[in-house]
Amino acid sequence: MTDSGQIRDVAEEWRVLSSETPFQGRVTGVRTDEVEMPDGSTARRDYQIHPGSVSILALDSQQRVLIVRQYRHPVRQRLWELPAGLLDVPGENPLHAAQRELYEEAHCKAGEWKVLVDFYTSPGGTDEALRLFLATDLAEAEGDRYAAHGEELEIEVARVPLAELVALVLAGELHNPTLITGTLALHAALTSGGLDALRPADSAWPARPFRAG
Repeated sequence: MTDSGQIRDVAEEWRVLSSETPFQGRVTGVRTDEVEMPDGSTARRDYQIHPGSVSILALDSQQRVLIVRQYRHPVRQRLWELPAGLLDVPGENPLHAAQRELYEEAHCKAGEWKVLVDFYTSPGGTDEALRLFLATDLAEAEGDRYAAHGEELEIEVARVPLAELVALVLAGELHNPTLITGTLALHAALTSGGLDALRPADSAWPARPFRAG
């Protein structure tokens, strides 16, 4: 049995015998790798290649979480989610991207930022890495609202008490993985080491290295 002190993810890469990209869209694509297995056999792995994402759990002074709802065509549902966006500029600082997304989706800014959790959204099928920030000390953003377009025109915004979100997640009423992860991670942080134990907003992120500053 592995000692609990050794429970951490480690970088590893099995030999790739061949690789091709049969489809490349505007932002993401599909890659096919022929991978050598430990027993010497080979296996084909098809997965989505993704630039990475950021998301924001914005918590106000009344312990309410800012959430947004929009239509998601692949699952044919209008889902409640956390504000989020792509890291579609190579090397972009994820904090800067998160601040932009909070402004664009909710016309909001935050005085304090920390890293809540980092995770791979679906590591068996995509290389998408997501950094989820905790944003506090909230205020309305200055200037004009972001000019939304496309599906963003349908975004709804709400603020929901954290305890209520936890209950909704456990009741199976909410399904967005980032919202579920953020809600439960924040609840765990508040009931254990507290928010001061969270990592600084500029912490290293090996999955998606970025420029400091």
